[in-house]
Amino acid sequence: MDTTLAYLRESLSNHLNHASGKAIYKKLLEHQNESEERFVQSLDEVEVLFLNKILRDEIRYAKDEQDTTRVRQLNEVYELLI
Repeated sequence: MDTTLAYLRESLSNHLNHASGKAIYKKLLEHQNESEERFVQSLDEVEVLFLNKILRDEIRYAKDEQDTTRVRQLNEVYELLI
């Protein structure tokens, strides 16, 4: 799995109580050998909106924890969404 998508999968594991979180997590498992660009292209509009919201929070948390690697990896996906 792409390193960026692995970080995303870990972040999503905190949001499996939401239907969109589960759906995106399942897609991550199905697309684990693809690039983050191809993964983002596979998302529907609702999933993109959901990821937009949670990634802002996850990136903010990583910044607070001074985890620059996590910030960079999650930001790669976030930039593809917008």
